[in-house]
Order: sequence, then structure tokens, then C-alpha cells
Amino acid sequence: MKVWAVANQKGGVGKTTTSLALAGLIADTRRRVLIIDLDPHGSMTSYFGYDPDNLEHSLYDLFVQQGEMPDGLAASVLHPTSHEHIQLLPSSPALATLERQISTQGGQGMVIGRALAQLWDQFDYAIIDSPPLLGLLMVNALAACQHLVIPVQTEFLALKGLERMVGTVDMINRSRRQALPYTIVPTMFDRRTQASLQTLRILRNTYPDELWHAYVPIDTRLRDASKAGEVPSRFDPQGRGVAAYRALLKHLLGLPAKSQVA
Repeated sequence: MKVWAVANQKGGVGKTTTSLALAGLIADTRRRVLIIDLDPHGSMTSYFGYDPDNLEHSLYDLFVQQGEMPDGLAASVLHPTSHEHIQLLPSSPALATLERQISTQGGQGMVIGRALAQLWDQFDYAIIDSPPLLGLLMVNALAACQHLVIPVQTEFLALKGLERMVGTVDMINRSRRQALPYTIVPTMFDRRTQASLQTLRILRNTYPDELWHAYVPIDTRLRDASKAGEVPSRFDPQGRGVAAYRALLKHLLGLPAKSQVA
């Protein structure tokens, strides 16, 4: 299984859209894709028509096992989606309570990693949609993934969030045996505005090695896809946003071996 996480310590930068767009494009090639909604807001879970407040089983079930992971537990939380090759580990608002409930228990930073181990042979890819806050949930995502995708909106306020996220990766890498490679993805780019143009220029100057050379443009069809509950590549296969994510996927799959998922 190849495991990617999508994360940034700022909200509204396109994390969930990026996760869903990449998952859909991979699933369109008949690969089996697992998407993991680690954000207590449950945007990805809602995207596929589930109500995070009323799910009988969710990711919360995995975090309340006192550090254990009973056989078959991860599979029992899987939910189908509108794409026949994508399954979902859904979110719950209860995830937001984990920090004060169980963060002191040992091994809580590896819950998602243990869940993936149970599902390893059932999927070809796993994509983790992370919350915009550094804490137990994001630590789980960073510990479990093999490559990190960092979407960053092309506007000045987003640069500070990116700076914090890169600092977090540097901190995490000090405790990893192998550094976590990451790709910065400019999103919501509008070539008509100076803010987008200048932000993209700053990104290219500041992060020349980690930055994807292109960008995801503003595309209202991506928002329309969420209303329909369809992955973007099924909703609008020829759209500008989907074309950009298709190029991004090609880039991620072409990275050197040490930066690729295994």
C-alpha cells in the first residue's frame, strides 16, 4: 500500500479537495483506494453523504481501545462511497475530544499506522485528510504516511501556515529513522490577482526543491463536485482543476524512489 497524507496547519487551503481529487484519479484506474478523514469537522465524511454526528462506527472507535487494535476492528469501520473503488474511514466530532481524553496513553500516535497494517492487503493506496491543527490526529497522519502533500492557498496569509507546517515536519523528522519527504502544492491560484502571482513567486523562491512546479487554479467545478458527492474526476473529467490534479498525481508518482510510497 502507498500512503500519502494531506496536511497544513491552516484551514481553507484545499486539503480535502486535494485528498478527494487525488483519490478519485487513482481510483479511476481501478486501484483500490482508502481515504481517511482525520478532521473532526468531517468534511470528507459529509462529502460522501454521511452525517458525522450520527455514524454508528467511525475512526473514534480506533482511538478508544487503550492502545490495542483488535483484529478486524479497522475493517469494521470502513464505509462505501460513491466511487466503487474508494472506501472511507469516516470522521466523528468526538475525535476533537481525544487530546484531553487519552493523549497521555502510550502508543496513541500510532493508531492510524496500526489500522493501516490491518488493511494493508485490501488497498493499493491510502490518502489521509488531516485536521489543520498540530496535535494527536496530525501526529498520527505524519507517523503513518510515506509522503506528505501540503496544499497552500496562493495568498499571503497562507504563507505563515505553511511555515509552521514545514517547521512541524522538521520536528517530526528528528524522531524518524528516515526523513518524511513532502511536496508543497499551490492551490486556488488566480492569475488575475497580484496576491496570487506574488505568493507563487515567494513560494518558488523560498521552497525551490519541495514546491510542485505548477498550481491548482480556482475552479468552481471542484466546489460543485462536493455538492454532488462525486469525486472531481467523475463530476467534471475535463475541468481545469481536475487537469491540474492529474498533473500533480503524475508528478507525485514520478518522484525519486526515496520520496515515493513503497
